[in-house]
Amino acid sequence: MSEEFKVEIVNPEKSFFSQEDVKEAIVPAFEGEMGILRDHISIISFLKPGIITIHSKSGEEKFFVEDGIVEFKNNNLSILTSSIFNLKDIDKNKVQDLIKTTEEEVNKSEISDQVRFLSDQKIDVLKSIN
Repeated sequence: MSEEFKVEIVNPEKSFFSQEDVKEAIVPAFEGEMGILRDHISIISFLKPGIITIHSKSGEEKFFVEDGIVEFKNNNLSILTSSIFNLKDIDKNKVQDLIKTTEEEVNKSEISDQVRFLSDQKIDVLKSIN
């Protein structure tokens, strides 16, 4: 019996990633890091800033995601996000710019607690990448 399932990550520009031989996916959901294996119960959840890790027969892929929605149903994992990049293609200068921009946002007094929490989360993840 196969232990694999399909993962598709889509951003506004294109289908960013699609693979059918995935054994495990780890996503940064609001509830916490969520590991998904074949035949996981159906779920829909929001993503917070973090790292998506995909384990497949062909190796491991890691992506930084800022936000999005994750759905798992019938052994298909769909991730919709507005901001994602592959960690193997990372540009250290881009990460530093994102950290600086996000820190400037956090220092504004008029932002909500939710935006502040998500921005702090984003900064922590970006610093761990760098």
